[in-house]
Amino acid sequence: MYRFWTALLCLPVTNLPAAEPYPPPHADRIFSYVQAEQSELRVTHEGSETYSWDVRGWIGGDYDRLWFKTQGDDRLDGPVETAELQLRYSRLVTAFWELAVGARYDLEPEPSRGFAVFAAHGLAPFRYEVDANAFISEDGDVSARLEVEDSILITQRLVLQPALELDFAVQEVEEIGVGPGLSQIELGLRLRYEIVRELAPYVGFVWERKVGRTADLARRRGEDFDVPAFVAGVRFWF
Repeated sequence: MYRFWTALLCLPVTNLPAAEPYPPPHADRIFSYVQAEQSELRVTHEGSETYSWDVRGWIGGDYDRLWFKTQGDDRLDGPVETAELQLRYSRLVTAFWELAVGARYDLEPEPSRGFAVFAAHGLAPFRYEVDANAFISEDGDVSARLEVEDSILITQRLVLQPALELDFAVQEVEEIGVGPGLSQIELGLRLRYEIVRELAPYVGFVWERKVGRTADLARRRGEDFDVPAFVAGVRFWF
């Protein structure tokens, strides 16, 4: 019996069919995604109310994507303060980072302007989500924006989201009230409850502060340069 099993194990296996290689994940498939990161009402201590939005989405595959992004602030008792639209193409360069190029157009504040966009988006150490953007306007003005946020799970449905946004400018652009250097800081803390993963109402607090020369220009124009506000909104995606 021992000789039988030994002979069987020594039989050639060249006639066995070759295993098919696994196809790459999601090969040649197109996906789409839209998310309202912010859709909220902001109420300041003076009682003024502003609707603020930050909506983004993409269509593409695992490596190449076409993005859109729009964000802005609309005073409910006055004109739209800021409104911008971005379109950009991104390419995944590492497991957690993608580089992008594209265009941005500011409808508000006046005068409206166009920009070239160069961006990097991904996850930094400790899983912070980072969106770093450099802009060159049609007039040659250079500026940048850095957005960093995190999601802290308190429970499986209750999530605390701290966020930081820094705006920089190289040149002074007096007609839109921007000075050189660090021009504005925004700190946010939002607590959301995910009814389902795709839908989450939230409340929170946001503090906006113009600094440096930008704050001086705001004072000269009679504008607020230090604006704390309570927020309530809904975050959703599909």
